[in-house]
Amino acid sequence: MEEDEARRSARRCLTRFARRAGYEPAPHHKLLIRDLEALERGEIDTLVVEMPPGSAKSTYVNWLFPAWFLARNPSLNVLTASHSSELAERWGRKTRNLIQSERSSLGLELSGDSTAAYRWSTAAGGEYYAVGVGVGIAGFRADLGIIDDPFGSREDAESKRIRETRWNWYVDDFSARLKPRARRVVMHTRWHDDDLAGRVKRQLAELQRPYICLTLPAEAEEFDPLGRAPGALLWDDPAGYDYGSFLRARKQESDSRTWASLYQQKPVPDEGDYFKRDWLIPVEHAPPREQMRIYGGSDYAVTADGGDYTVHAVLGLDFDGNPYLLDVWRKQASSDEWIDAFCDLVLRWRPIGWAEEQGQIRAGVGPFLDRRARERRAHVARDQFPTRGDKAVRAQSFRGLCATRGLRFPASAQWRSDLENELLRFPAGVHDDIVDALGLVGQLLEKMNAPTRPRAAPAVQVGYRAVGARPQAQSFKVL
Repeated sequence: MEEDEARRSARRCLTRFARRAGYEPAPHHKLLIRDLEALERGEIDTLVVEMPPGSAKSTYVNWLFPAWFLARNPSLNVLTASHSSELAERWGRKTRNLIQSERSSLGLELSGDSTAAYRWSTAAGGEYYAVGVGVGIAGFRADLGIIDDPFGSREDAESKRIRETRWNWYVDDFSARLKPRARRVVMHTRWHDDDLAGRVKRQLAELQRPYICLTLPAEAEEFDPLGRAPGALLWDDPAGYDYGSFLRARKQESDSRTWASLYQQKPVPDEGDYFKRDWLIPVEHAPPREQMRIYGGSDYAVTADGGDYTVHAVLGLDFDGNPYLLDVWRKQASSDEWIDAFCDLVLRWRPIGWAEEQGQIRAGVGPFLDRRARERRAHVARDQFPTRGDKAVRAQSFRGLCATRGLRFPASAQWRSDLENELLRFPAGVHDDIVDALGLVGQLLEKMNAPTRPRAAPAVQVGYRAVGARPQAQSFKVL
């Protein structure tokens, strides 16, 4: 009777089921279990989980939980996805084997024809399907969907093309295969500000849909969900699994960007990685225009009300070579609007030169831009620069200028927050159009001579020399 009660208790409580499977949940696992149980009860329909690598999040979300969920809902369907089909099949096999070994505890039987590791059925008609992210899922509808680590590497997460592909798959395939009132879990270690978890959270916020986000950093900060003191490490139990020693070693080995994203679940370090916060210098006033050489640069976009921003940036160098960001125009706008904005800035600041990128946008809009600039007498020499390397390489000249001279900008500028967010998040931020425009200005400055302070007018000197032969009767002429 005690054994029967223990089995029933395991089906009611995920913590007890984990113990029967040989796992003792740590405090952070208990928080995760709390939210997973709320998800199973239907109290929430979306759970986002952000935890560092090695914290056993997949063990609970993508192994113990699907088996426990099917034990409580044997006729429902479960869909799980990982960054590769191989990994997805591995978790499918582990979950199937767990159900077989714990069938007496779970009270769950598999169908006799369940042979594939990635797809099998319960005797009550429920189905389990594990796929790699990006794989088509037509013909399957799920009551529970789980995404576990959709990116296999930092290289994938930092590729805008791959991020866009993952997002399109999430919207068009994964979400489209969920039934009405289905529940979902999106779980992964954070890699990038625009990774899948970042996009899902922004989408839910825009839709004003409630969800739970469980974010557990490796090193505790203020208001820690576990109540840890700031600086305390996750799962730091030397007598047990000793995850804390792993974290200490990783913090010594990792740069600030890696530690912030993979371990703190903050893809952007507070102090910036590529551009440092102490390089940014807000000022009340810039030098007079006549004491600066002024340049401009543009990062063009053609889509209005969506996608990338068009940015025009105006930079001045004083006589000491210190850069001042004087003006920024940034908007998701059609070409006719940003062309007029370009002309406005040229007429206002009268720059020496303007940098822009070669490519399809310049080739397509260039004739209209040239004509409109002539019509408005917004004359400036424009230099085109080819796309070279990645964004970080293209921004290197401007970064070097900031590192050695700092970047001054108006403290009260309306675009200050956009500037700081882009610079400090680069290259992991969602938007980097201001950085791209300034990077082009940096390339332009490499071709220009540094400004020099004008020489002061020499003092007037009056000299005399003798005219005539007789020294006793000299006359003088002013030189």
